[in-house]
Amino acid sequence: MKWFKLDADLPEQDFINVFKVNGKKICLIRNQGKLHAVQNRCPHAGGILSKGWCKNGNVVCPIHRYEYDLETGRGAAAQRDYIDIYPVEERSDGIYIGMKESFWKRLFS
Repeated sequence: MKWFKLDADLPEQDFINVFKVNGKKICLIRNQGKLHAVQNRCPHAGGILSKGWCKNGNVVCPIHRYEYDLETGRGAAAQRDYIDIYPVEERSDGIYIGMKESFWKRLFS
């Protein structure tokens, strides 16, 4: 796991926004005071999750209203799909997003 510092001032209230982390667009969400980081594209139809909203601990895609759990990434029962989630740490010097490094990238770096 490699950690990347997010260079942004984040509001204390709930929000959904997109940030580029290590060259990848990540949807960062503060829901009920807790930060979550998930992939920005809905796997169903490619909707942009950072344009969606939160409901009952889920992020909702703005296109077809597919819902994904912010803790696990699992879609609603009938959807049978999921989104990638990324660990988030609030440290004294800022917000960090964890991303897995590929075996091959570590081997040849």
